Amino acid sequence: MSIERRRRTDELERQLRSAVAENVNLQSELAIALERQTVTAQILNVISMSRTDVQLVFDVISESSRRLLGGQTALVTRVVDGMLHLAACTAGSRASHEEIQASFPAPLTSSGIHSRAAMNSAMAFRSDIETEPGVPQAVKEMARVRGYRSIIVVPMLREGVAIGTIGVSRAEPGTFSDSQISLLNTFADQAVIAIENARLFKEVQARTTLLAKSLDDLRAAQDRLVQTEKLASLGQLTAGIAHEIKNPLNFVNNFAALSVELTDELNEALALIALPHDIRDELNEVRGLLKDNLQKIVQHGKRADSIVKNMLLHSRGGGGEHRRTDVNALVEESLNLAYHGVRAEKPQFNMTLRRELDPDAGVADMFPQEITRVLLNLISNGFYAIAKRSGDNRLGVEPELSVSTRNRGEHVEIRIRDNGVGIPPEVKEKIFNPFFTTKPPGEGTGLGLSMSHDIIVKQHGGRIEVDTEPGAFTEFTILLPRKQCFAQSEKEP
Repeated sequence: MSIERRRRTDELERQLRSAVAENVNLQSELAIALERQTVTAQILNVISMSRTDVQLVFDVISESSRRLLGGQTALVTRVVDGMLHLAACTAGSRASHEEIQASFPAPLTSSGIHSRAAMNSAMAFRSDIETEPGVPQAVKEMARVRGYRSIIVVPMLREGVAIGTIGVSRAEPGTFSDSQISLLNTFADQAVIAIENARLFKEVQARTTLLAKSLDDLRAAQDRLVQTEKLASLGQLTAGIAHEIKNPLNFVNNFAALSVELTDELNEALALIALPHDIRDELNEVRGLLKDNLQKIVQHGKRADSIVKNMLLHSRGGGGEHRRTDVNALVEESLNLAYHGVRAEKPQFNMTLRRELDPDAGVADMFPQEITRVLLNLISNGFYAIAKRSGDNRLGVEPELSVSTRNRGEHVEIRIRDNGVGIPPEVKEKIFNPFFTTKPPGEGTGLGLSMSHDIIVKQHGGRIEVDTEPGAFTEFTILLPRKQCFAQSEKEP
């Protein structure tokens, strides 16, 4: 009876030890499974947090693969233009890390196991590089240098084609378990998800940027169209008012000029009549005052006529046909026209003209007549500022005006710079306002810069800016788009 009891006791102890061992194994497997699940969740979290930075994902996968598979080294590679590039590396030493980096990029046709896995889009492994048959000597030498005996590489597949690989090498020989292979495949799937997310996110960003630009262009075109319609309506209204004003204004100007001639005839007639000296002196004084008043009426009538004409120009939506125009040729023509015009008015006016015309300035779609009007206005203003500074008797300053063009890709730049009197800050804020002028009465209508601003900004969708220093210089910068989408209504009928 004691022998049977002893046998049963031994059997129970054996079963207990077996249960304890199995429990330990289960606990170990549970811990490993929990760690793998934790790492997988961590990678997914990195993917969600780093939608555009896949490098963080690669780094986590590389480090986790090495740790969970008990490896010595783990690599993540990417296939780019038929070459295998190192994306992440977790090595046992700095020297090993540098040696691995030096071996990339590598052709897909090379003998390396990563290249083979990427080329075939299939898993590749070696359980013992030293003893397996058919291993090239160069591969054995590389394995010895890096200190590993076994290695496994799984491809990162997108639609069945490898876009990269994940590999783990170990110092000891042996096969990799199914769970380890499954884990690497999971990491590969997550890497592909990260890559796809980044690609799609960039595509969405690019498309969003393109749509935003298209929306801005559409709004700009709509604004120009609305402005054109407003200007067209204003032009019709102004034309009607101008017609009503010009008719009586012409009568005023014509009869004032005729009256000046009549006063001369009256003087001749009175000269033949004998009159007392005091009466003749009084009549002569009255005739002189009358003639002066009539001449002022003529002078201001002409100025009023000029203002009406400028208002008509200011309210127009376009001038002539728009066409592809050589920018340098237009600038050169405008500069010569303005200079000869000022020389004809003031023969003694001399100055230095500088041209810096970029040969690559090319052509732009524009209303050339309108842009010429802008250039003539800016250049003439520059001549006026230079003449005013020269008239102030400031020594040591050579009058100079420079005109330059530059190729700015989708835009062309025109700069007009003079070393005249400059513009004070309080004036600079108002120079583009209609009817604002600093010129003496009779010399400016205050519509030139306002009209220029409307032509450049509203009609052509460009920019006009001014940089100035009082007593030193003024520089206007025009930026014109090369391509335009002018509305049909912008064309002059």
